[in-house]
Amino acid sequence: MKALMSTKAGPPETLELVDAPDPVAGEGEIVIAVKAAGVNFPDALIIEDKYQFKPERPFAPGGEVAGVVESVGAGVTHVKIGQRVIGSLGWGGFAEKVKAQAARVIPIPDAMPFDEASAFILTYGTSYYALKDRGQLKAGETVLILGAAGGVGVAAIELAKAMGAKVIGAVSSEAKAAFAKEAGADATVIYPPGAFAKEQSRALAESLKQATGGGADVVYDAVGGDYCEPALRAMNWNSRYLVVGFPAGIPTPPLNLTLLKSSSIVGVFWGASTAREPELHQQNVRDLFALYAEGKIKPRISKRYKLAEGGAAIRALMDRNATGKLVVVME
Repeated sequence: MKALMSTKAGPPETLELVDAPDPVAGEGEIVIAVKAAGVNFPDALIIEDKYQFKPERPFAPGGEVAGVVESVGAGVTHVKIGQRVIGSLGWGGFAEKVKAQAARVIPIPDAMPFDEASAFILTYGTSYYALKDRGQLKAGETVLILGAAGGVGVAAIELAKAMGAKVIGAVSSEAKAAFAKEAGADATVIYPPGAFAKEQSRALAESLKQATGGGADVVYDAVGGDYCEPALRAMNWNSRYLVVGFPAGIPTPPLNLTLLKSSSIVGVFWGASTAREPELHQQNVRDLFALYAEGKIKPRISKRYKLAEGGAAIRALMDRNATGKLVVVME
């Protein structure tokens, strides 16, 4: 089989398309013939050894795939050969075949295309867990989403609207603002590139306050960096600040701002929660499939790449040039 491998720590340009042995399913495992793989920010981190997990090399990035079960190991009962599935892997998905723990595989509806399926669970799972379980979002509240045109950001827009919230999308360009509005954002704010001087930070905080009508009840931060402090300043009393990711850098927020608003900073580690709270994850997946069937959520795939182009897909994500979801498709 062909696989796009990380053979040394480095940027996407170091990935190599190689011939690799076909995987073999062991006990409790399956092999998936991959049809499509979602591209996510952890893919950029893991190939540079900056992620929470550091797999042994060589390995393929790609933590989210959709495909067909090709073989099953002993003890596997909930999926069968020929079934269409999504696999949440951590890594390994940029390959024509991948081995996965059967417990991390979910059957998908026949009506869901493979490319949409590969772009579904990580983004919507993260955003639903963030908003529902960590942010305790209620109908009528206001959500400010930083990085609203990215994969998880667009998912957060759709889910927050489905949950009855007012949504303000913060983005870096007019094109991304239009994309966020098309996804359902009620209003948008265009922020400047970091790093900020103090005056710029306060000006952005004022713009965010105005856009949210005085302050946000929930901030969904998928950006980090210098965007954190202005968002903290634009929050309501008893508000919740959701830490989702930090491609712009890990922020160091002034904690006096949380005291002044009696607000909470809440971490969102969806990947770990799926293992620690499997029943919650299973219910959330059922909720998400129901919302998909109702047409309330739908992955917005802006570009599809061939397997050999997987590095370019990760690069586009790293450079923050992407809107919506990027997907690697197998031929």
